[in-house]
Amino acid sequence: MTTTAPGATWLDALSLAAQAADELVVRSARDTHRAWSDRAHGTTRRFAGPVGPAVRVPQVVHTGIAEAVYGGIGAGLRAAAYGLDKVAATGAGPRLDDTRAGRATSAAVNGLIGDKLLAERPQLAIPMAVRRDDANVELDRAALAAAFPGAGERVVVFLHGLCEDDEAWDLHRDRTGTTYPEALAASGWTSVVLRANTGLPVRENGAALAALLQRLVEEWPAEVTRLAVVGHSMGGLVARAAAAVAQDVPDGATAWTSLVTDVVTLGTPHQGAPLAWGVGHGSRGLAKLPETAAFGRILDWRSQGVHDLVAGLDADGAAPLPHARLHLVSATLSGSPRHPVGHLLGDLLVRPDSAHGRRRGRVLFPDADHLHVGRTDHFGLLNHPAVLDALRGWLDAPDAGHPSGRAAG
Repeated sequence: MTTTAPGATWLDALSLAAQAADELVVRSARDTHRAWSDRAHGTTRRFAGPVGPAVRVPQVVHTGIAEAVYGGIGAGLRAAAYGLDKVAATGAGPRLDDTRAGRATSAAVNGLIGDKLLAERPQLAIPMAVRRDDANVELDRAALAAAFPGAGERVVVFLHGLCEDDEAWDLHRDRTGTTYPEALAASGWTSVVLRANTGLPVRENGAALAALLQRLVEEWPAEVTRLAVVGHSMGGLVARAAAAVAQDVPDGATAWTSLVTDVVTLGTPHQGAPLAWGVGHGSRGLAKLPETAAFGRILDWRSQGVHDLVAGLDADGAAPLPHARLHLVSATLSGSPRHPVGHLLGDLLVRPDSAHGRRRGRVLFPDADHLHVGRTDHFGLLNHPAVLDALRGWLDAPDAGHPSGRAAG
């Protein structure tokens, strides 16, 4: 059985847009206008000498008019948001999940403010779920059997990155002629693609992923003997966070962690992402002046998921799974990671050292496999021939440490 959750419509999205316009655009414009006005009129009064108090009159008039204008616009936007919420609550309007544009919008908004959505507008918050044919799949044996009629004993799970969704893996299909899930399915693996709210804290998503994978292996139509996890960007951090979650396993069930033989991270900021770091420092810098403080508040609207990309996951989240081989993939715009452009910009979002878990000589994963892909960007790793070749080699290699007793590869 598949479901088309979440049930949000475009009216819900328009209501959110009206709220954001009020809280971010109108209030930011008002506060910035007020700060510059206060500074300008303050300077005028200082040079006005004995008539300084009289100069305050134009300021009072100006401020009153400006506040009335901003207040009226804000009230109109709040009224629009309220009205749209009421209509959306009736179920009216086209569903976001019915179109690719709607699903992409939902994924992006969840990445930017997904924690706020869960608290204030849960109908817009994406639940972590298995996806098939643009719909959620219930985690019970009958639904999984219907969604995956060829379900086998080897399962590879794909988790996307920040502001992405399950369809991100389709990028460049027209150029490569396939996708990682499709190609690995042709190699005898059953590919399971997930969708998640990437605005939630990484560890919170990790707990959700751990619970989902445990339920998945318990309800899978066939006995799972090998499990692999492939995460793009933040998805790799969530996979690591999931491995650190202590779970109670039902009597007679097998822990999902004992089945994992391979974890692959693609452009994952294990040691943080410079862009996220820059946004955080930028918001604090802008907050220092009243004229720019409003722009700092706009940056601070970002989700906890974005905050978590500043530092990545350190050693406390680096414990390997019992039988898992770790494969770390990085990319650079340049052909070589040693090139100044590649070293400084990496794949535009993540530098190679962070993707390989290295910082100032410290190595988080000394036994991991490393792959560097040159002349591509962060999103190029979602579908790249070199990565696909490596995935086939890594996942086709048998594993002696796995309980199934496979030979070493």
